[in-house]
Amino acid sequence: MSELIIKAPDAGEYPSFYETYVSLVPGEGGVVVALEQQLAEMLALLGGLSAAQADSRYAPGKWSVKELVGHVIDSERVFAYRALSFARGDTTPLPGFDQDVFADRANFGACSVPDLAAEFEHVRRANLHLFRQFDEEAWGRRGVANNSEITVRALAYGIAGHELHHRKILRTRYL
Repeated sequence: MSELIIKAPDAGEYPSFYETYVSLVPGEGGVVVALEQQLAEMLALLGGLSAAQADSRYAPGKWSVKELVGHVIDSERVFAYRALSFARGDTTPLPGFDQDVFADRANFGACSVPDLAAEFEHVRRANLHLFRQFDEEAWGRRGVANNSEITVRALAYGIAGHELHHRKILRTRYL
């Protein structure tokens, strides 16, 4: 399987609020390379957390570190499902999801950091395998998710940028 270098999507490939995430992803090597590099970086960050840090919140009512990591995992699953659906040509509009409801019902606080790290690794590796299967045509396919049109390429950049966004929050507000 040859690996395509998937460059950043054009602004017309995603809703404007996605720019927050797309703009964070470095341009060298494309999104698949960025996703692969992030895996090692996130695992290193998680591996250095104490139990006290993992349960900490930077303010009352905010997610704990564990909940934030769980949110990153859940969001990656949702975005990857959207990418899979659209890459395969399914034109069924897909719903949004309520990140707070997901976090409230996930019970991430009962998980250990090593378990969350392993889950993140499995989800990310599965998505890397998925994305490496896509040909150039699949990367450009579009669908509607959360009432907005978006390409497969933009969804992959959304996954990468979303992880970078939350890793920055981990470093600046929690650690």
